[in-house]
Order: sequence, then C-alpha cells, then structure tokens
Amino acid sequence: MKFTALQIAELLNGTVDGDPETEVDRLAKIEEGTEGSLTFLSNPKYTSYIYSTNASIAIVSDEFSIDQEIETTLIRVKDPYKAFSTLLEYYNQVKLNKTGIEQPNFIAASSTFGENIYLGAFTYIGENVKIGDDVKIYPNTYIGDNVTIGDNTVIFPGVKIYSETTIGKFCVIHAGVVVGADGFGFSPSDDGEYHKVPQIGNVIVEDNVDIGAGTTIDRATLGSTIIRSGVKLDNQIQIAHNVEIGYNTAIAAQTGIAGSTKIGKNCLIGGQVGFAGHLTIGDRVKIQAQSGIGRNIADDEVIQGSPAFGYGDFNKSYVHFKNLPKIVNRLNKIEKKI
Repeated sequence: MKFTALQIAELLNGTVDGDPETEVDRLAKIEEGTEGSLTFLSNPKYTSYIYSTNASIAIVSDEFSIDQEIETTLIRVKDPYKAFSTLLEYYNQVKLNKTGIEQPNFIAASSTFGENIYLGAFTYIGENVKIGDDVKIYPNTYIGDNVTIGDNTVIFPGVKIYSETTIGKFCVIHAGVVVGADGFGFSPSDDGEYHKVPQIGNVIVEDNVDIGAGTTIDRATLGSTIIRSGVKLDNQIQIAHNVEIGYNTAIAAQTGIAGSTKIGKNCLIGGQVGFAGHLTIGDRVKIQAQSGIGRNIADDEVIQGSPAFGYGDFNKSYVHFKNLPKIVNRLNKIEKKI
C-alpha cells in the first residue's frame, strides 16, 4: 500500500516541504533509506544522513534548518520521534487489519462472536466461548471451553488458551503463549511418589495487557491467577498458579514467579529474576536483572542481587566482592605476623 507525503502529513498534523505527491510504501532507518521508503530524523547525531539518504520522505522537526541541497521530501512536525511512533502504530494496524473466517477450522455451535473478527485457519474454538468485536485470532490457535475474549484483542499464531480463562479488551498475546495450563501442584506421599493436586481455578487477564512470545501463565489451584490491567510481560516468562500481578507492572524476559506471590502495581522487574512463592511485593518496586527474591518487598524499594538486597548497598558491597581475594591475602599476612 502506498501513501503520499500529503496523506502522511495530514495524518501527523504536519506540513510538506517538497513534493506533496511523493509516494512511499515502506519504512526505513535514515542511514538505510531507499527510494520509496519513509524515515525520520530526531537525534542530531544523525543530521548528516538527511543529506545523503535515499529515502523519498523524511519526518523532521518544525525547527530543522536546511544548510545544503536536499532531494528528500520533508514532513515537518512538532516532535519527529513521536510522529514516527504514531506512524508505526498506524502502519501496524493497516498491516494486521485482517477480517473474516478462514478454513479449515473447528467452531463449537455454542460459541458466540462479535462483529468484524478475524479467525485464522486451523483454529479450534471450544464450547461456550465468547469472543468480542474486532478480535483477531491468527492460525493454529486453541481456545478452550468457556473462554471469554474482550473487544479488540489480538491473539497471534500458536497460542493455547485453556478452559475458563478470561481475556480482557485491547490485549495482545504473542505466538506460543500458553494461558491456563495446570499449576505445578503435587503432594508427596510416604513412599516418595508425587500425587497431582487438581488445579480447578482459572486465569484472568484484564484489559490492555501485552504478553510476549513463549510466556506461560498457570491456572490457579482454587480461585484465579490474575494479571491486572496495563501489565506488560516480555517473552518466556513463567507465572505460576495463584500469582497476582498489579496494574501497569512491566516484567522482562525469563523471569519466573512461584505460586501465590503477589506483585504490586507500577513495578519494574528486570530479566531472569526469580521469585519464591507466597511473597508480597509492594508497589513501584524496581528489581534489577538476575536478582533472586526470597522475602517480602516494601513499596518503592530498589533491589539487586541473589539473595537480593538494597541496590545502593549492593553496588557498595560489590567493590568488596571483587577485592575479596586481595583482602584475604592481606589478612593471612597479618595473622602470620601476629
């Protein structure tokens, strides 16, 4: 699909400096721009590229001043970075704007659908599933019985959503996610064997949640595993049974959260963080990557390490950690003298 400079300027509330009929059909970095592509300039370090890029259109600031000949058509806006982000979002919406029901698939007769949905091929929709308006479900997806999916949610290929799960509005669930598999519940017996504890709860994912590829969210033993509105989950995260993650918390890849831990709102959690079970993590907590969390954390703490402790104390202690062999040698010499 092609767009003219004038159409893009109208979308971004910008003005055209050059040929308003210049057309583009793809996006590019300014240093890699080719004919027919659109780029942007926001960082002054890249200013030299505006004169050498082969991009047909470039988004620049209203205040950008040309000091040599330029062939690229410019679109002037207040904030080029924000404008380009808006354009990326629009481009993504156009690219992903699929509708209709592809074949083959299986749809239980008791399931209901809203308007303007997309259902990809080889998709299974179980009994009593309720799917809202403008939902997009890509191929090879499994939706179990009694699942509810809210309006404008996008589910990418190969997602598995087990029975009784509730997904809110405007969610994005990426490829390979599993929502609602059994929690890790086993009871040891006297003979050393393990007996499975039935997991009869569910998972509730509220509105505006993003779940990265390969992430797994286990169903509760009883009650619900809950992902609150606005949560952002990276790829390959494990969330165990009966966990609750608070509003607008963001968690980076390969983090693991053991059962029944409660994480507060507006937390920032780095990659490869491990949480023990049955913990309470406060609001606005920041946890550095590869930390091990084995205790409750109060509101507003910033922590690092394994086991984790105060971020400032960790940095001070690290000075001594790396000098420990030297310190031990000095102590040994002192002891010999004594």
